[in-house]
Amino acid sequence: MGGPAAVATSGSAGYADLIDKSKPWWKNGRLIKLNLCIALLLITSSTNGYDGSMMNGLQSLPQWNMAFNYPNGPKLGLLSAIQNIGCLAAYPFSPYMSDGLGRRTAVLFGAVMMCIATVLQTASTSVGMFIGARFLIGFGLTFAAAAAPVLVTEIAYPSQRAPATSLYNTLWFLGSIIAAWTTFGTFHVPSSWAWRIPSAIQALPSVVQVFLIWFVPESPRWLCSKGREDEALKVLAYYHANGDRTDPLVEYEFEEIRAAIKFDKEVAANVGWLSLIRSPGNRRRLRIMIAIAFFSQWSGNNLIAYYMNKIFDAIGITDPTTQLLINGVLNIFNFIIAIIAGLLCDKVGRRPLFIASTIGMFVFWVLQTVCFAIYSETGNIVAAHTFIAMILWYTNTSYQIAFTPLIVSYTVEILPFALRAKGFTVFNFTLTLALIFNQYINPIALATLGWKYYLVYVVWLLFEVGFIWRYLIETKNRTLEETAALFDGEDTVERLAHHAAENLGMPPADSHSDHEKASTDNIIEEVKVAA
Repeated sequence: MGGPAAVATSGSAGYADLIDKSKPWWKNGRLIKLNLCIALLLITSSTNGYDGSMMNGLQSLPQWNMAFNYPNGPKLGLLSAIQNIGCLAAYPFSPYMSDGLGRRTAVLFGAVMMCIATVLQTASTSVGMFIGARFLIGFGLTFAAAAAPVLVTEIAYPSQRAPATSLYNTLWFLGSIIAAWTTFGTFHVPSSWAWRIPSAIQALPSVVQVFLIWFVPESPRWLCSKGREDEALKVLAYYHANGDRTDPLVEYEFEEIRAAIKFDKEVAANVGWLSLIRSPGNRRRLRIMIAIAFFSQWSGNNLIAYYMNKIFDAIGITDPTTQLLINGVLNIFNFIIAIIAGLLCDKVGRRPLFIASTIGMFVFWVLQTVCFAIYSETGNIVAAHTFIAMILWYTNTSYQIAFTPLIVSYTVEILPFALRAKGFTVFNFTLTLALIFNQYINPIALATLGWKYYLVYVVWLLFEVGFIWRYLIETKNRTLEETAALFDGEDTVERLAHHAAENLGMPPADSHSDHEKASTDNIIEEVKVAA
């Protein structure tokens, strides 16, 4: 799962003058082809989104409930959480396939696994078979999801890296929308096919990837790491400069990748899992990574995403057709907002988006809690309808503007070369643990405590606001080297610059103005104070 020499960061000062601005990308045939390849990788996230929405929809289908003996409590929690348990089981192995056999191979392996598992899920005749199939879906998903966003980062055109990587999580909603409207459409099918059809369609993104992954280029950085430099240069030239190997942008990218590979090899012997906690800079990274992983799952969003029908039942909206319709509309709105936020990450900045997101979530969750409590205690139907409106504002504006598009891209860009694979694995492991806990506990706690369970998230969201405000660092409009300086100091920047300049056959030179250096120094001081 190791990352590239140049990852999804904001505009690079080194690249700025080398980008071809003579025509927009959609008039460049090679970039169109490259972005279609990236789109194929982005739909990996759709499989995960499909699962969450499908399980939400299936719970509203009488045919599914009847087939599995009306699951509730711990059994319902296990049915939802088992996919993520499968993800957890694959984490020890997925980075080694991605780094050892290549990003494309890892995506292909994961897609094939998910196709096989989806067949088993669709053919399930017992709860045990359904659970086993969902475990395998999660296991395969980890291999694909570990490699796909990294490959996107490594092959994207430099000026499009940040938006492209930010769109990875956003495509979660494409799968979610398809699942929501599929379960809505099959509701009136008078047989078990009401739930088997949505189960079968879950394989669609994986089937598409199995047939088309052969047209996606392999990561130039991975090729360089395996000594296949000529192939790496060919990929860069073909997609970034219409085949011109002497193009200044291609030469710059290629030498930067080679410098990063050389640096990685020099420090590899001294880098282990404990390196994540040995230096102050890495401890700062780890603190932020673990926090946003937990926040992305422990903000009440999964209570809405996986158990919305239980919430609807609790506030008096019991008609399955209405539940499915609301679920489908919400996902469309979520998708639109998340796309807009992902495309704005370079213009607005990461920190403002995260701060606005957490404050908004806190405000609207408090309002949801008040409405839920009023309805539960008095039966006020106006409070129930207002509750639905608060869900709309919570999921469509607050959560989506940061936690859907940014958590993957931000995590990747703050990690240094040598620790990117291990750090990203820790992030995903933490996220999955948080998700499993939530999926298993939420239905039990909601059934036991009712609206009072919402108070737990009120307190937690207030903590999130304080943490993000104090510790989250802005990274927009900075290269990877500048981002490293925010955590490790200028010595890291100078060392990487020396390696890159040496490979280019140029003497190291200051690449930033005094104003830029002063700005970086100021932010480094802010990081030290926050620590």
